[in-house]
Amino acid sequence: MRYLFAVVTLMLCAIFTVDVGAVSQLGHQALASPTFAADAVKLLATLGGLAVFGTVLGANSLTLADHAKRTDPSGGISKIVEMLSQSNPLLEDMVWREGNLPTGHRTTVRTGLPTVAWRLINAGVTPSKSHTAQIDEQAGILEAWSEVDVDLAILNGNVNALRMSEARAFIEAMNQEMVQTLFYGNGGLAPEEFTGLSVRYSSLSAGNATNIIDASGTGSDNASIWLVAWDEETISGIFPKGSKAGLQHNDYGEVTVEVTAGVAGQRMRALQERWQWKAGIALKDWRYVVRICNIDISDLGGGSPTDLIDHMEKAIEMLPNELGRPVFYMNRTVARFLRKQERADVSTGGGLTYENVAGKRVMDFSGIPVRRVDALLNSEARVV
Repeated sequence: MRYLFAVVTLMLCAIFTVDVGAVSQLGHQALASPTFAADAVKLLATLGGLAVFGTVLGANSLTLADHAKRTDPSGGISKIVEMLSQSNPLLEDMVWREGNLPTGHRTTVRTGLPTVAWRLINAGVTPSKSHTAQIDEQAGILEAWSEVDVDLAILNGNVNALRMSEARAFIEAMNQEMVQTLFYGNGGLAPEEFTGLSVRYSSLSAGNATNIIDASGTGSDNASIWLVAWDEETISGIFPKGSKAGLQHNDYGEVTVEVTAGVAGQRMRALQERWQWKAGIALKDWRYVVRICNIDISDLGGGSPTDLIDHMEKAIEMLPNELGRPVFYMNRTVARFLRKQERADVSTGGGLTYENVAGKRVMDFSGIPVRRVDALLNSEARVV
C-alpha cells in the first residue's frame, strides 16, 4: 500500500507542475506516520491532479477532496454535523394508504345531497338522488442515485462508514423535498410532482375559501399556519397501487458505470445505490384542512401584529367534527411569535402548553399538537 502510494504520487508530479521537493518531504512524513491512510489522502489533496480527478468523475461524484474532508486524524470517517438538516415532523403525523390506481388514487366525493320533503296522506314525493364526482390524485416518483469510485471508497478501509455518511445526506434530502412538495408542489407546472396544499388552498374566492383565514398581510414576506386533520377519510398520503410505502433503498453493490465527464465512453467500477419514494396526497374532504395565510412576518415584530391565537381558535372551529387527528404546522419564526403572543395574552388561560408524546416534548394548543416545519416559507406570495 505504501509503495503504491509513492508510485502514484511521483506519477502525479510528472503529469502536473508540482514542487517535487516539497511533495517528497510530505511523502516521507506520510509513509512514516502511524496514520498513513489519512495522511496519504491529505497529501494527494494538495496536488493539482485532484481537480482533474473531479472533472473525470463529474461534479456529482464523490472525489478524493471530498473524501479527505470526511477523514478524521485517526484515518476514520468523521461524524459530520449536518448543517442542512431540517425539522420536518409532518412525515411522522401523516396517515398513508395504498392507492387504487397504478398512478395514484381515485377518490369519489359527494357533491350534492338528495332532495327530501314532507308529504300529506295520498300525496306523493318526487324521487331524487345524491350527486358525486371523481377526483384522480397523482403520485410522483422522487429518486436519487449515488455512485462512489470503488478505489476511493476503500482508500483507508472505511467503506461502510463512508457510504453511511453519504446515505444520511441522501435520506435528509429526500425528506426535505417530500415535505416541500407536500406544501408547495404544483403538478400543473411540474407534471413530475404531485400537487401540494398551497395550490389547493390558494384563492379567497374559491369553493374552499371558507377554510382559508386571511391574516391581512399585504407584502411578499408572508407565511402560513396549517391545520390538518389526518385520516383516510379526510386527507392522507398515498402510494401507487402495487408499490411499496415509504422511502426505498437499493444497494446494487459494485458495478461498472460510465463516467459523466472527460473522454466519452470511459468506464470505472463504482459502488452504486438508489433511493426512491413513490408518494402523493389524497384530499378526500377539503373541510379537514384549514390554512391561515397572509401572516406578514415583518408585522409580527411590530406594534400591531396579527392575532395568531385568535386565528388558530377560528381554524379549530372550522373543522366539521372530530374525525381525523388534527395537527397545527408552522415554521420556526411564526412559532416564536406565537409563544410571545401567548405570554402577553393573559386571557388565553395558558392555552399553549407542552405535552410528552412518545418521549418527546411537543407544543400543544387547545389539545392539538403544534409542529415546527422548516419547509414552510417566510416568503409566500399574498393569497387573494
